[in-house]
Amino acid sequence: MVFLKGVSALSRLRSRVKQHSSLSNSVRWLQMQSSSDLDLHSQLKELIPEQQERLKKLRAEHGKVQLGNITVDMVIGGMRGMTGLLWETSLLDPDEGIRFRGLSIPECQKLLPAAKPDGEPLPEGLLWLLLTGKVPSKAQVDALSQELRDRAVVPDYVFKAIDALPVSAHPMTQFATGVMALQVQSGFQKAYEKGISKLKYWEPTYEDALSLIARVPLVASYVYRRMYKDGKFIPMDDSLDYGGNFSHMLGFSSHQMHELMRLYVTIHSDHEGGNVSAHTGHLVGSALSDPYLSFAAALNGLAGPLHGLANQPKVLDWKKVVISVIHRLPII
Repeated sequence: MVFLKGVSALSRLRSRVKQHSSLSNSVRWLQMQSSSDLDLHSQLKELIPEQQERLKKLRAEHGKVQLGNITVDMVIGGMRGMTGLLWETSLLDPDEGIRFRGLSIPECQKLLPAAKPDGEPLPEGLLWLLLTGKVPSKAQVDALSQELRDRAVVPDYVFKAIDALPVSAHPMTQFATGVMALQVQSGFQKAYEKGISKLKYWEPTYEDALSLIARVPLVASYVYRRMYKDGKFIPMDDSLDYGGNFSHMLGFSSHQMHELMRLYVTIHSDHEGGNVSAHTGHLVGSALSDPYLSFAAALNGLAGPLHGLANQPKVLDWKKVVISVIHRLPII
């Protein structure tokens, strides 16, 4: 986990809500530090050893500090209201909304590179921000975008695993199946079996995570096209960025839809750590399960009706009602 310079780690643990002003200032200080390196891996290679030492120091100096009281209601309620996770990449406030490394959505729209001037932020830039705490340059984002395109190769057996399911299977079931099939390519699992040093865990984890991020749009779009477009899959367009390509593979060609997808992927990239899917991925990863296994587990948590699936019967149905009222169409 990359810690923010200039921010007291102990105070972050004590408070997750009443810190926006000081956090924002500290994050901006870190983000505006210049860097000429275009390679994300090189950036992390410099940052992570330092943060490993800071975490070690934090535990040594403050390991016995109490963060609060635990009540019976908290336990029965599934850790509700309990301070139990260290999560620095985003902070969610019911009134203000979400902040990514201290930046609000409007600030991300202003500061992160876009495909075109005054366009929506590229998801690659938000990924860089989350991992490093720094706002990337356009050149850095373009390099990361190219790397993701290079990594976006999905073996045929992944699609065959999905095709073994009924077309009527829920899309989240098909999606999770595809991610599990990708797990065969995990570099972390192979490195762990060879006895890699604990201090080097982050490197194969990073490689797995970046490859997974690159490949999931192909899997997700394949599931969508299989279910709703007669299985006519659309290949990647090497001239497009991450969000634009996802929109393209789904079957949308307009610039407006590409921009919408860029913003959609950006603002859905992280959602603090306490919700079911994020917590699940964190928990499964703590067992040294590789990123593919952790992400698949998170997807299965997301598929629950009290979490992500609520979008289907509640939000989607509400949108259908609104559309039907506006256009006076029958509700399907």
